[in-house]
Amino acid sequence: MATDMGGWSETMDATEETQKICYQVKGQVEKQTGESYREFKAVKYRNLHLMGGTHYLIKVHVGADYDHLTVVQGAGTQFPTPPSLRGVKQHKTKDDPLEPFTN
Repeated sequence: MATDMGGWSETMDATEETQKICYQVKGQVEKQTGESYREFKAVKYRNLHLMGGTHYLIKVHVGADYDHLTVVQGAGTQFPTPPSLRGVKQHKTKDDPLEPFTN
């Protein structure tokens, strides 16, 4: 859950919804990194709810290491907009904390 001040949530185990978001941005990640991922499994995430939608920090297991993703999913009037990749940090470890970043 997000804090009372509207900050980032605590780090939580990835859910089916988190994995769905990862699948939706996988092509964007591959384009940005120049990689072709066989494994792309969400393991942890944090979120931040704002008026315009939800921001996600997601730790994704990509084989030998982990990538951290910043993803935004806008809140439409009737339907949310598709998730959009905002940044990728590659070559992270299992124990690296999920911290907000900009690319």
